[in-house]
Amino acid sequence: MAGYRLREAEGCDQEPSAAVIDSQSVKADATVALAARGFDVEKKINGRKRYLLTDTLGLLLAVLVTPASTTDRDAARILLTAARDRFGRLTRVWADGGYTGHLVDWSATHLGVVVDIVRRSDDISGFQALPRRWVVERSFAWCLRSRRLVRDYERRTDTSEAVICWSMTMLMSRRLAARRRQRRAPASGEAA
Repeated sequence: MAGYRLREAEGCDQEPSAAVIDSQSVKADATVALAARGFDVEKKINGRKRYLLTDTLGLLLAVLVTPASTTDRDAARILLTAARDRFGRLTRVWADGGYTGHLVDWSATHLGVVVDIVRRSDDISGFQALPRRWVVERSFAWCLRSRRLVRDYERRTDTSEAVICWSMTMLMSRRLAARRRQRRAPASGEAA
């Protein structure tokens, strides 16, 4: 509900037609069972992966938490299917190179969703803000402002997903409240 209101306040339709997907590997606490964690070979992290699907404003549309050993393409199939069922206007998703391959063809055929891969240039070293992909990276940064999300402490993946939803709901509620305060504040020079 807060997401719909925030999208309207930003001048967008309530339901998004485009989204951005990415994953983040986080270390798992000792309370996380071995069956619920995995090893991300690329990032060398023993823990879990969080997959976020955000709209073009960075607002959360869907979340999935898996063992870190899960491939991006396999998790994206689950996440995109759930998102497409919930958001009928969703037709385009931007992703990084980890989502190339069969996912692009599968999503176009089965979901009617075009997955655009935004590649990083090989010529540039260090940080580079990439078109569209920076939106979901910013959402991960917003989540990490919640101390509880710096590491995965939850025993169950659905609880971990709920904590991410809670964190994003708090963020959206604060943004809505700030907009409301701005509208009520008297203009400079007017009597209060």
